[in-house]
Amino acid sequence: MTPVQKDERYMGRALQLARKGMGAVSPNPMVGAVIVRAGRIIAEGYHRKFGADHAEIDALKQAPGSVRGAAMYVTLEPCCHWGKTPPCVDTMIEQGIKRAVIGTLDPNPLVDGKGAQILKDHNIEVTVGVLEQAARQLNEVYFHYIRTGLPFITIKYAQSLDGRIATAQGNARWISAERSRRFTHRLRAQHDAIMVGIGTVLADDPLLTVRLVKGRNPLRICLDSKLRIPLNARVLRDDGKTLIVTTDEHGKEKVAAIQKQGKEVLVVQRSANGQVGLRPLMKALAEKGIASILVEGGREIITSLLQEGLVNRMVVITAPLILGKGIEGIGDLGITDLDKAIRPSSCEIKRIGEDVVFDLRL
Repeated sequence: MTPVQKDERYMGRALQLARKGMGAVSPNPMVGAVIVRAGRIIAEGYHRKFGADHAEIDALKQAPGSVRGAAMYVTLEPCCHWGKTPPCVDTMIEQGIKRAVIGTLDPNPLVDGKGAQILKDHNIEVTVGVLEQAARQLNEVYFHYIRTGLPFITIKYAQSLDGRIATAQGNARWISAERSRRFTHRLRAQHDAIMVGIGTVLADDPLLTVRLVKGRNPLRICLDSKLRIPLNARVLRDDGKTLIVTTDEHGKEKVAAIQKQGKEVLVVQRSANGQVGLRPLMKALAEKGIASILVEGGREIITSLLQEGLVNRMVVITAPLILGKGIEGIGDLGITDLDKAIRPSSCEIKRIGEDVVFDLRL
């Protein structure tokens, strides 16, 4: 095995460890670390949850003894600033790490090459860019959030073969099969928030929680420009976190009633058509630490997000059904020329039972 192959092998293991933090570390990135001495892994670690030890420190704590002279493989550049935890580079230097192999640099302006440089300045051999594409893809949400100041937005819906998300009467239960619904619940657990419009709440009264798999419940966000949400809606009645987003057209008494039920109301400026302004909303949510949002409907929100260019990922579950007349998942985007069609930068296609899932990056 060549030195490059060895580096990739250990980095591959670090990436596996990093994925264990999915759904628990946001808005921080998922990071894994492996400590190697004499061609043997002596310790492993990963960032387990937000506010906990970073992967480097977790791995050092797992080491059976001194790590002096060992190499550390870490998927993301070690931090060099104080946050909820001390700088990882300081501990690596103190513990005598001799070589640092880094998957990719951290785009956070507080780090962004500074961590790697500090290690070099202390005579630690530094290699950057091992399995870099995989390391970046793992933290695509974090990279987008840091670089744009906006949440990473995933649109998800289930449709029939002829592109309908519901019958003409609005019946959508269930277009996709049970296995696909479990897949959807896993998606929910991987996002910080789940967003729907008031139309979806009025039509389906969804709970919007993670039930079919193990995982945390995301923050539930309902866009409701005129505060039409019933006070007995399920997203208001349980103990879960819910944010109702409205405009200045709301009534103060309704706001007070919602807040009395322990839910939050956020007022956002109106768009030109009188609805919630999506871009100001996304900036406000990012400031709250919401790095990723799963949008599950309805058609108006999906269409508006696409028109605004705010969508990063689309997950479309297509079931082997034909409905004929019905409700479309996406409304008019004003596209009359095929050359102006929205085309994904990547497309992964997989089967879940009888359903076909299109996982697109825009």
